[in-house]
Amino acid sequence: MAQQYDKRNDNIKVWINGELLHRNEAKVSVFDSVVQGGDAVWEGIRVYNGKIFKLDEHVNRLMESAHTMDFKGIPTPKEVISAIKKTLLANSMLDEAHVRLTLTRGEKITSGMDPKLNTKGCTLIVLAEFKPPIYPKEGIQLITSNIRRNSPSNLDSKIHHNNLINNILAKIEANYAGVDDAIMLDNNGFVSETNATNIFMIKNGILHTPHATACLPGITRKTILELAKENNIEFIERDISVSELYNAEVVFTTGTMGELTNVYAVDGRKVKSRSNNYIFMMLLTKYRLLTENTGMSIK
Repeated sequence: MAQQYDKRNDNIKVWINGELLHRNEAKVSVFDSVVQGGDAVWEGIRVYNGKIFKLDEHVNRLMESAHTMDFKGIPTPKEVISAIKKTLLANSMLDEAHVRLTLTRGEKITSGMDPKLNTKGCTLIVLAEFKPPIYPKEGIQLITSNIRRNSPSNLDSKIHHNNLINNILAKIEANYAGVDDAIMLDNNGFVSETNATNIFMIKNGILHTPHATACLPGITRKTILELAKENNIEFIERDISVSELYNAEVVFTTGTMGELTNVYAVDGRKVKSRSNNYIFMMLLTKYRLLTENTGMSIK
């Protein structure tokens, strides 16, 4: 499954440090830290019905990631939110839009690794595109990747950083296998997440998801756990093996870009039973109601 290009994005304007530039003119310096070493943090945010969904949560995570990375000259949350709104309005994007929000350490005075070479403050990029949820409605297939997800002893996944090489390598494996995405395991061989999303399974009427040890504790993941609690759906965060996914009643992924997506095969094994699919459908319905009725107004 490959994302399709939307012609509505031919003439979009992109925010870079206070300027709205045509996509063909939107560029950062070759001395910017994101070019020099992938030294940046990011968020993916969706727009529904004139409202930006979970905006405060995303901006807060961006701020925390930047603080952990010891960025200097970080814009305020208010400034970031203003830039997002101005970009969406400039592009007349009030629905079915996705925002890729990037904050880099900024431009260096000369090439090099040392953050002391950054003297100009951060670079803020707001890239908004018309983009519906990326996964097909019939669901997706996954394989298990050979690439392990970073543990906190290597690079803490709680930092929503731009160093995505291991995720990209896992996605390459999925591409060669002719499936949609790849499951990444932690260093102990337990399921962590996919290359792009968090993962859940349902077994015996109970919702299960991996500990957020070697995975990003996603905002959509958190929302699903909150919905489960509100609707008296039993859930457990625990270590999950791949063989357990093979024998689950329902497997699904969560993320801003794909929302909730059913998984119908893992490593060629069909997800056998649908006896507890009502739990998935309830969560999907409740999630869509949230996206339709909550969020920060763009105007």
